[in-house]
Amino acid sequence: MNLRKIIHIDMDAYYASIEQRENPELKGKPVIVGGFPNERAVVCSASYEARKFGIKSGMSTKSAYKLCQNAIFLQPKFDIYIATSKIIRNIFYEWTDLVEPVSLDEAYLDVTENKKGIIYAIDIAKEIKQKIFKITSLTASAGVSYNKFLAKIASDYKKPDGLTVITPENAQKFIDNLPIGKFYGIGKITEKKLLSIGIKKGSDLKKLSLSKLIDIFGKTGKYYYDIVRGIDESPVETNYERKSIGKEITLPDDTLNINTIHRIIEELSVDIEKWLKENHLKGKTITLKIKYYDFKLITRSITLKESFQQSFIMINYAKELLKKTFAGKKKIRLVGLSISNFDKLIDDNGQLKLF
Repeated sequence: MNLRKIIHIDMDAYYASIEQRENPELKGKPVIVGGFPNERAVVCSASYEARKFGIKSGMSTKSAYKLCQNAIFLQPKFDIYIATSKIIRNIFYEWTDLVEPVSLDEAYLDVTENKKGIIYAIDIAKEIKQKIFKITSLTASAGVSYNKFLAKIASDYKKPDGLTVITPENAQKFIDNLPIGKFYGIGKITEKKLLSIGIKKGSDLKKLSLSKLIDIFGKTGKYYYDIVRGIDESPVETNYERKSIGKEITLPDDTLNINTIHRIIEELSVDIEKWLKENHLKGKTITLKIKYYDFKLITRSITLKESFQQSFIMINYAKELLKKTFAGKKKIRLVGLSISNFDKLIDDNGQLKLF
């Protein structure tokens, strides 16, 4: 059997590293990108200097400030992050066209057959890391293996500026000793559930039969059964197609005021209409997202018979969906709106619009 050669590239503290690159005075200092501590913001990226204090992505900036009061808090500059991401992606294409971007700062590459005829994937990973640093002054961590799951795990194993290879010979030993929370696809809730039944690492998970895993986790149980045995046949997908577009706003103060929520819905709808028109898309499903003051999150959705782009349609239906929540009775801290179930339209050049 011919094994694939997969590389996962993960940029190190991407947003924070770009901020340090753009402003050399920030180098060596705890930098947090996401917003300010006096705002309702979350950490998008934290420099490694900040991570030493226990600061992680997804944490509130207020909590981050409590952990490190000397941290430098910055608003995200997405135009720079996106532009740099495009440069990095073009570097990947020098070796292979089989590139699957996961986000601005990470991607899978299938280099089984590569443009430069390099035999060993580890050599390709080294060259890519060096080229990224030369062009962008940023470091990346790379994982190399024979499937996407193991390449992803490998890239996270040694950070920053790491390079880890998981071969077929050492894969099972690596997986057996891997803490359950380090498995890609196992989140905090699932980790807690597994720990509660004595599953602490890969070797423990492997003891559960397929039927037992399906009993506990449903169809996801098959995925866990496979990955703990190093099995992942998923291809590197080059034609990623976005399934939805959504925007949300966290309020500066919890509110019971319906008019305030209505204004936010109107603002979000206008932004989404602009995006839909720019991308020549129409959608059919409207989803309203509400987070109450106690952090309980709910969604309400409706699917229309005809696809649409217009903001007034989103506004009307979203306001109707709002009536199916406790808005006005229970304080709200976040409002989100998303459109999905897209129809592809023809663009200005007569071409089918794809992502």
